[in-house]
Amino acid sequence: MTIAAEMLIDEALVETKVSLADYLAYHDSTGTRYELVRGALKPMSLGTGLHGDLMEFMNDAFRDEIKRTQQLWTSKQAAVSVQSPRSGRWETCRIPDVVVLPIDQWNALRNQEAVITLDQPSPILVLEVVSPSTKTEDYRSKWIEYCALDILEYWIVDPIDACVTVCVLEEGSYTNYKFSGEETIVSPVFPGLELTSLQVLAGSR
Repeated sequence: MTIAAEMLIDEALVETKVSLADYLAYHDSTGTRYELVRGALKPMSLGTGLHGDLMEFMNDAFRDEIKRTQQLWTSKQAAVSVQSPRSGRWETCRIPDVVVLPIDQWNALRNQEAVITLDQPSPILVLEVVSPSTKTEDYRSKWIEYCALDILEYWIVDPIDACVTVCVLEEGSYTNYKFSGEETIVSPVFPGLELTSLQVLAGSR
């Protein structure tokens, strides 16, 4: 089969509704990464260099704080998929830009597809870096999905509006705390993390 023919098949699969099992088994020849959104394979764009820098900076910041506080957690950059509980007939799996989860949970995923399914404990914290193509989903769809999973914190790092929003699970719903400029970000999960919104958006301390 030619590469062109393989690509046509891949494009058809992207438009076809697939099950969670199909999603976990799906690989194409392009190296494209996909989220599963209501049964449809959604290609994940590469993102800008800044997007990548902010992901890396926050992943490193979380790892440093985990090490400092000796928590039995780990932080992973775009390496863990999280199944959504609000999919209806068709499944949804997100790949957050950064995920903080217990180290034991990560170790259990090392020899299988790194997907946190609904029958497993939810991650402790997830983070998304906003881009023009994901802004609506980051602030709306993912907010609802991560809240329904009872994830303790959902960070939205938004270089477009120059702010960081920390969504904190309080009494079963998220309360949004927005930080900008020199304001120090307050995180119940990482109470000793000393970062301003300006530092996060610059990707440096």
